Amino acid sequence: MADKRAGAFSQTVGVMAGLAAGFATRKLITAGWRKVTGKEPPSDPRDPHVSLGEALSWAIVLGVAMETARLVAIRVTTKQLARAEAALDK
Repeated sequence: MADKRAGAFSQTVGVMAGLAAGFATRKLITAGWRKVTGKEPPSDPRDPHVSLGEALSWAIVLGVAMETARLVAIRVTTKQLARAEAALDK
């Protein structure tokens, strides 16, 4: 039963780390987009004032950055929790 609780705790902490990383990454990428392009990032795919290239660029940059940040955050958090559990077991 303790293993299930430890696994659930580890998974919950990993999810929270992923959410925090995704939020921070979106803010960072949005600020970077504004600085590079001088415009707000596209928010509505139906907006006729946004070119297809600009919309695709935003989607690709944001998607890759957020998923990378989420993946790294979850892996680092899980690894740190495993180390902490191993240290407690000694």
